[in-house]
Amino acid sequence: MILKTFGWSFAITALGLAFAAWQWGWQAFGVVLILSVLEISLSFDNAVVNAGILKKMNVFWQKIFLSIGIIIAVFGMRLVFPVVIVAVSAKVGPIEAVQLAMQHPDQYKDLVTDAHSAIAAFGGMFLLMIFLDFIFEEREIKWLGWLERPLAKLGKVDMLSVCVALIVLLLSAMTFATGAHVSTGHEDKSATVLLAGVAGLITYLIVGGLSSYFENKLEEDEEQEHEAEEKARAEGKQVSAVGLAGKAAFFLFLYLEVLDASFSFDGVIGAFAITNQIFWMALGLGIGAMYVRSLTVYLVRQGTLDDYVYLEHGAHYAIGALAAILLVTIEYSINEIITGLVGVVLIGASFWSSVRRNKALAAEGGDKDQDEDKTALHA
Repeated sequence: MILKTFGWSFAITALGLAFAAWQWGWQAFGVVLILSVLEISLSFDNAVVNAGILKKMNVFWQKIFLSIGIIIAVFGMRLVFPVVIVAVSAKVGPIEAVQLAMQHPDQYKDLVTDAHSAIAAFGGMFLLMIFLDFIFEEREIKWLGWLERPLAKLGKVDMLSVCVALIVLLLSAMTFATGAHVSTGHEDKSATVLLAGVAGLITYLIVGGLSSYFENKLEEDEEQEHEAEEKARAEGKQVSAVGLAGKAAFFLFLYLEVLDASFSFDGVIGAFAITNQIFWMALGLGIGAMYVRSLTVYLVRQGTLDDYVYLEHGAHYAIGALAAILLVTIEYSINEIITGLVGVVLIGASFWSSVRRNKALAAEGGDKDQDEDKTALHA
């Protein structure tokens, strides 16, 4: 199972590291390896959240996520995205931006640094909305009940998550953005942060809204299909609704890609603290992205989220922490190790809580069986 799921990731790792050592030397080999580990540590929460969405798709769309999805993730977000940032910031064409990255890496890094406030605001707001919608939703299973119960009650207020997100954006623009970190020191980026943050919020509402709509539509039609199939069997006919399922899965896939893009912001920005070489960066982060994809599919096929019910909670708390970190980094620098450890600690804690819950349920079931055996003997 592990080899089948992670086989491509292992192969790409070996080829990527070998290519880096052959093309650029052992220094590149070490940098690419470090970047791969960085991407995996920063994106573990991404894999858990993705798995919660991907398990609703069939095997075909899971394969699409691993094939076309990884192309978008590696070439789109890890290679094209940094180039687009520079092209927009410097108001140059994409070819000139690539030439700048290859011939003047320090100047390229400065341009990305200057664009960081917009990137952080966009990604921070998108991820914050994911976190807020999760904690304001009423759920049968609660991890931190003392916190989640009152928040779920508050969540009954219409559009509360949007209001909270806009308040956070406004406060960020009034505080962090007034002294935003740029290549030349600090600069007021309030207008940029507000504009980018609103764009991130709108993107979430559109893509998340469409995916939720089609997901609910799919569930409704699955019930209708089940009834139609029962009727068709009695009449000797067959019923199929592949088109609708495909449309629903497509929008869920689109939501996954936007979600992955938001998660990748911190990895791309953090990579500049390690190297200015765009191709080393794309290779290292791309290898890491492969493992995140494979881990997502592994969690789905193993049913891990069903067995360890608090993992999804931990991942969403990690998302909330990452959103806060992105907004803070508009002005202040935060070490990537801290960013990665926050997610790992929260997910690790939720995993341990899930294990303890499973043990408690198993012990409770065992005690119940013993009581039934004693009752039967006395009878």
